[in-house]
Amino acid sequence: MVSPQSPSGAGDRNAGPDGVLLLDKPAGITSTRALAKAKRLVGSLKGGHTGTLDPFATGLLPLVFGEATKFSRFLLDSRKSYRATLRLGQETATGDTESEVSSTRKVDVNSQQMDEVLRFFVGVQQQVPPMHSAVHVAGRRLYEYARAGEEVERPTREVEIEELHRIDMTGHDLLVSVTCSKGTYIRTLAQDIGARLGCGAHLVALRRTAVGGFAISEAVTFETLEAEGPAGACARLLPPEALVSALARMDASAEEADHFSHGRVFVRGGGEPGEEVAVFAPGGRFMGVARRADAGQVVALRLVATQGAKASVFA
Repeated sequence: MVSPQSPSGAGDRNAGPDGVLLLDKPAGITSTRALAKAKRLVGSLKGGHTGTLDPFATGLLPLVFGEATKFSRFLLDSRKSYRATLRLGQETATGDTESEVSSTRKVDVNSQQMDEVLRFFVGVQQQVPPMHSAVHVAGRRLYEYARAGEEVERPTREVEIEELHRIDMTGHDLLVSVTCSKGTYIRTLAQDIGARLGCGAHLVALRRTAVGGFAISEAVTFETLEAEGPAGACARLLPPEALVSALARMDASAEEADHFSHGRVFVRGGGEPGEEVAVFAPGGRFMGVARRADAGQVVALRLVATQGAKASVFA
């Protein structure tokens, strides 16, 4: 987060269009490769993602370009929803299909037992991140230890499973829907469910269906983007303010907008200290995000680049 004294302002305004692309990521590609391909298709030099998907996973991957990259954390911190297929009776070292089956067990579970176990995992809990993950421990990522054949103690993290429901059961494949907090590993959840069922399990398919207020129904595939060309791809970009739709809106006066655009504090009553707000100029142009401080002060945190070099595609 940028300090109140030095809010982020104008950046490289020749980096291409600004906005959010809701991509339906295919299987077999990393989030980094997906971003690189999307940058080429929309003609952007500056881009990022808002939370990665494993290569074997599919589904909603919001990508941000230009000025929208400044507000990506609002999706990084948001809840996410998935459809996950667990294969009961089989375990792998990675908890998914990225490694061979290491053990098999008999599956003897009825639907009532299954639903009781799923209900057990709803709520706030401590989760141990998998060894094959990008979490840092003692200056190295866990997957680096795993590739070297080492296993290290991993700190638990607090996560919340908001919803967990059984959708279908075909053979030993259990299809569930999950809505969870940021930082939740569905691979680990699959392993934990298998352990509690007493038969073991691993993840064989994962599709992300929602991120924050965005749904997979709004997403576009690479095939469609390639067919529509750069103009069509840019036309699909949502404006940067779509990332902060959950924040309270503050419509600034002309004087307040001038202060905000220069990173200066102004005073506005209402709200609670610490609250973040999305600031809009007269006429409705999105200007950035501010935080309310004591005594009604409004402090700039992140600014959309000022009008000058290249106007936003949404101006």
